[in-house]
Amino acid sequence: MGKKPARKYTKITGHAYVRREYMGGVPGNKIALFDMGNLKKDFPISLSLVAKEACQIRHNALEAARIFANRYLVQGVGRNNFYLKIRLYPHHVLRENKIATGAGADRVSSGMQHAFGKPVGTAARVKPGQKVLSVSIEEQNFEPTKEALRRASYKLPTPCKVVIDKGEELVGV
Repeated sequence: MGKKPARKYTKITGHAYVRREYMGGVPGNKIALFDMGNLKKDFPISLSLVAKEACQIRHNALEAARIFANRYLVQGVGRNNFYLKIRLYPHHVLRENKIATGAGADRVSSGMQHAFGKPVGTAARVKPGQKVLSVSIEEQNFEPTKEALRRASYKLPTPCKVVIDKGEELVGV
């Protein structure tokens, strides 16, 4: 049985389910790296991808946005000309009530009786105005970085905007 669609997990409902010491078998985090690019250099300009609405972002969506932004930046500005950081960590554990389908399913599954669910993945809970990704760059790489963040936002389940963190002399993001 495959994963349920992401729209099943985007809305924030109830308390966060984060106490892993009480859970058995939480799937691992798919985010490979949280910091990419040139980690030693201090860049003058910083851009961030900011969520406009509250939602939950699954770990595989964060990883897809990271991979896309990193690949676009490496091709557009070069491997040592940026610093990319993921600002979220997926703490919230997602549960799914597996329901058997097909022949004889009525004898196997118990339906919604005690439907707590088993852990199937993790998600980060995001508030409006919270930073998802941040990229530090040189001034001449402003436009490709803005485009990389804009395109990476398509991988996320919430509308996002690109804002300037430092380097306020540039206007019109």
